[in-house]
Amino acid sequence: MARDIVDLHCHTHYSDNPLTVEEVLLQAKEQGVRYLAITDHDTTAGLIEAAVLGRKYGIEIIPGIEISAYDMRRKRRAHILGYYVEPLHPALEALCRPVLERRHEASRTIVQRLQQAGYSIRWEDALQYGTAGGYVYKQHIMRVLMDRGHCDDLHGELQRTLFHRGEPGKAPGLAYLPIAYADAVQAIAAIREAGGVAVLAHPGQLRNFEAIGEWVDAGLQGIEAQHPSHTPEDTALAREYAAKHNLIVTAGSDFHGPYGYPGFRPGCYDAGTDALAALRTAAEAATRSQISK
Repeated sequence: MARDIVDLHCHTHYSDNPLTVEEVLLQAKEQGVRYLAITDHDTTAGLIEAAVLGRKYGIEIIPGIEISAYDMRRKRRAHILGYYVEPLHPALEALCRPVLERRHEASRTIVQRLQQAGYSIRWEDALQYGTAGGYVYKQHIMRVLMDRGHCDDLHGELQRTLFHRGEPGKAPGLAYLPIAYADAVQAIAAIREAGGVAVLAHPGQLRNFEAIGEWVDAGLQGIEAQHPSHTPEDTALAREYAAKHNLIVTAGSDFHGPYGYPGFRPGCYDAGTDALAALRTAAEAATRSQISK
């Protein structure tokens, strides 16, 4: 008998995946996914639609979010996943909507910079590729550049050159424009306030391991061990931290469709039903705690 695959990290056209919710669910169903967390960046706008379509296709949707956050102490980015959050909860909206708006305005400025540098790109073209909520990400800008013949690969040399963050001896790329993200501790608090379970996403990718102890004290409850960007060493280290701090161990495809990791489809990493049960138990405990207040 085939096992029920649990994928706890997936995006849709409500953030930086060009595929609609229905298209994502159809791919998940083809791959045998029975439980799927929709974790769009900084928004829960697609969760109600996903729940309806999930019932249609026999996939249980775990309502989630991935908050683009920042480790203020170590000056590096961090992504915090939230599971079983209440869609459109005021705490999430207050924290995330400003990030979405800053990212959108940064994208507008980037398009202007590219125009001034001679690239054939219009803001209207980027908007056509934008999210279901009307926001433009760098992936949408790269798609226009590819349409206009400036490159033939969304993730190729042009993207690396334009969006390079800079380093000693190398200036940032023309299209690199940093924005202010939510504080990671505040992100954890907002997820907990929205009734959710806070989990650290892909700590190996963003070098977040050393902050885990502090974030556990702030309410972090889990850690993503298996992820397309993780090396075997990253996965092993994540499991060590999970054992040390009694964290729920999760896994997910981080599916972004054509904008994501080539070859990684929904269900490529199975978090397992034990992880799902642990998340449910933690979410139920949070609900009981809020009711008793």
